[in-house]
Amino acid sequence: MKKFYLTVAISAFFVTLQAQNTFQDAYNQFKQQAEEEYENFRDEANKTYAEFVRQAWEEHKVMPAVPKPREEEVPPVIIPDEDLLKPIESNPIVIEDEVIEVPPIEPQPVPVAPIREQPVEEEEKVDFLFYGTRMAVRFGKVQTFLLSACTPDGVADVWKRLSEKDYNNLIRDCLTLRIEHRLNDWAYLQMLEQMAEACVGKGNAATLLMAYVYCQSGYKMRLGMGNGRLYMLYATQHHIYGKTFFFVDGEYYYVYGDEVEQLYICEVSFPKEKSLSLWISQAMMLEEKTSEKRTLRAERYPEVEMQVCVNRNMIDFFNEYPTSMVGKDFMTRWAMYANTPMEERLRNKMLPKFRDTTRGLSEKESVERLLNWVQTAFVYEYDDKVWGEDRAFFSEETLFYPYCDCEDRSILFTRLVRDLLGLKCILVYYPGHLASAVCFTEHVEGDYIHLNGKRFVVCDPTYIGAPIGRTMPGMDNATATVMLLE
Repeated sequence: MKKFYLTVAISAFFVTLQAQNTFQDAYNQFKQQAEEEYENFRDEANKTYAEFVRQAWEEHKVMPAVPKPREEEVPPVIIPDEDLLKPIESNPIVIEDEVIEVPPIEPQPVPVAPIREQPVEEEEKVDFLFYGTRMAVRFGKVQTFLLSACTPDGVADVWKRLSEKDYNNLIRDCLTLRIEHRLNDWAYLQMLEQMAEACVGKGNAATLLMAYVYCQSGYKMRLGMGNGRLYMLYATQHHIYGKTFFFVDGEYYYVYGDEVEQLYICEVSFPKEKSLSLWISQAMMLEEKTSEKRTLRAERYPEVEMQVCVNRNMIDFFNEYPTSMVGKDFMTRWAMYANTPMEERLRNKMLPKFRDTTRGLSEKESVERLLNWVQTAFVYEYDDKVWGEDRAFFSEETLFYPYCDCEDRSILFTRLVRDLLGLKCILVYYPGHLASAVCFTEHVEGDYIHLNGKRFVVCDPTYIGAPIGRTMPGMDNATATVMLLE
């Protein structure tokens, strides 16, 4: 009897094992079929695109650039000593319609289909520098190509060549670099330019290689021709200040690199393409090139002193960053700067020191020290005098450059308050002046904005020496506009 049961058990085991193997085989077969279908879909999309490139070109004239907003800046005000002795009262600032919410940040584009790794006997690599950071991609002799003529047929022929599996590993390497270095869309596009020039040199071939990898990565782009040159145009929902654009199929397209008056543009779209975003949702990872040390001390709280060094590679990146707005709301420009995370190495050096000087203090006392530090540790100067035009700073730039103005201070202050204390902040715009306000979890007296059921107390980094809750003289709260920050 035992032998019978043992035989049944063994038989059941093998039946189960066979069923499992059958299921695994079926799954593997399904997976392989799905991958082949994805790959075939991408292949067909590229073949169709290449054929349209031979014929679908239309002449377009450039549209004028959107100028940067230009206003008369309000000078900073030093609070008189007698005003410091006056009691602070809670005065509500009523703002009903002039509230701007930051548009949600969407995930970065992805390829229309998974790009499979290709086995190769020997992997040749090409090295290049991106803002002082050494990078490499797989690109060898077998991938080398020539764009013999800048014509629709010439471009179509090379596009078909690029669509072969030989270039899969190159695309995968570029996307891996985007992930490893936390590159946002703009940084990724810049990186592709450096990659393409390192692989095939400067010129039309590099432009086409950059455009191809950009397209295969999921981004919306168009090709343009003019005066024997090939251009790549990138689509974006942002209005980039001071840069001409082309209006194609209801979207804004900007030429990457040089600006031109008119182009023949190939209007063909690629499946599931997405526009470039200029938001920076995570801190980039670039090699560190340390700047000179700078000592920044709060006037009223001398114990709040920072020895600050920033990454020059990040400063170089920010220096070339296009300033823009979204949805024709000019305050979104400042939100882009204010919501950009501070580089982790700098953040990890600064925040512990701030925590040491605010340990055991209330939220109000901690914010007071941060506010006075931003008010008094920096030298105020007008952008027109320093830069010749209006220019907003990312947080690192305010810590690096010798001068800053009201918008730079508000951007840095709100970044520190959110990172150090986790408190919500808003930017408060008066014509010619930008301030900020903080939502405390404890009751704090002072001028405040009631927004979404919460109380945001005014904190003005340009009202020098002023405590929390004081609005700078001359600011008409009836004209104020606010923007919620992340």
